[in-house]
Amino acid sequence: MSSLPASAAPSVKRADDVALRGKPRSPVAPHAPTTVLVVVPTLDGGASDAAAVELVRILARAGFVGIVVSRAGRLVADITTAGAEFVALDVSSNNPILMLRNAVVLTRLARERRCAAIHAFGRAGAWSALIAARLCGIQFVTSWHKGFREQNLFKWLYNGIMARGDCVIASSEQIAQLINDRYGTPWSRISVVPCSIDLERFNPETVSRERIEAIRTAWGVKRETRVILISGRILRRKGHHVVVKAVKRLKEMGLKEFLCVFVGEDRGRSRYTGELWDLVLTTGTMDVIRMASPVPDMPAAYAAASVVVSAAVQPEGVQRAILEGQAMARPVIVSDLGAGPDVVLTAPAVPESKIAGFRFNAGDDAALAAALLRLFSIPEQNRATIGRRGREWVLEHFNETIVAEQTLRLYGDIVEKSRRKENAAQDKIRAI
Repeated sequence: MSSLPASAAPSVKRADDVALRGKPRSPVAPHAPTTVLVVVPTLDGGASDAAAVELVRILARAGFVGIVVSRAGRLVADITTAGAEFVALDVSSNNPILMLRNAVVLTRLARERRCAAIHAFGRAGAWSALIAARLCGIQFVTSWHKGFREQNLFKWLYNGIMARGDCVIASSEQIAQLINDRYGTPWSRISVVPCSIDLERFNPETVSRERIEAIRTAWGVKRETRVILISGRILRRKGHHVVVKAVKRLKEMGLKEFLCVFVGEDRGRSRYTGELWDLVLTTGTMDVIRMASPVPDMPAAYAAASVVVSAAVQPEGVQRAILEGQAMARPVIVSDLGAGPDVVLTAPAVPESKIAGFRFNAGDDAALAAALLRLFSIPEQNRATIGRRGREWVLEHFNETIVAEQTLRLYGDIVEKSRRKENAAQDKIRAI
């Protein structure tokens, strides 16, 4: 992820300027590159944000034109560097009036730029995108990166927009199954396309000892201290509270020389961080838990860790942190909702001799503590072997080339369907 200093901020267009007050663009040439309108809630560094950047980068390299509509964030520079156009618009709000207004803006954009598809990465924006796509008669595509909570019928209906795409892209087999189970979306409309990892950046052989020591010094840990790393936003669904309870159990079991580090953003949208601190205080784990701010040098952070953990309590699909940790040859421990067997090799899906980590039941802090204790009891050489298996798995299944091929194959079908619709509409007009 890139930071975006104020002095380096790229010039961006506002949706009002482009679609409401702007003059119509010149007609697009018959053989102009295919244009895709990408709608993503934010560009701050979350799974959907990073996936949107990855998508426009892949499409741009294949000759597509990308237009990204979102609230401004630190990944705007990555969008423009990838060759896409950025249009500022708040598509993260679930205010019905704003969503309808956004639908008008997206419709104007799609028509003026002759977009072949609108690709939505978030629910609120997806409602606006669906209206625009239907009015324009073009393909509506959605991408799922996690399993949304469905506490009631209203939430089920609201979330269901993500299952209404002409093409529904799931980040993992786990998420694809969830979409089919909850909404009955036909498998013919569901495609599994994982995210890719920058394997040059996340390469343990390129991270110097000095970089690793700098991270450990910042965390205040000794060379012999075993670090349990949890990377990602501080959100209840990520299961940080489960980790705190597991850490308490480890202390009660007498485990020494270990530290649990939470690295991630806290957007202040809930009371969860405060509740987490209260839990740390009441469990007496203050001495073995650190809540660190986001780390610029994440490869070194993974290299400084002994294990990377995901204790997610709702389906997460593919977590980049888990893939990045494996790419850095770190053993991983995941809940059964944190990652599926297509993401992390664990028993019983594979024999013990081929595992890249351990799995436990979501929400079971005792099981997480047992998995951590088991990992730390394994000789260091064997732990290194487990880590290498994880890196080999990521190299084989989550590299940029494979993901780009899958994405472009999928978009070839999307564009072909869009052209068939357009030709059919023109035939009707001629018939009249």
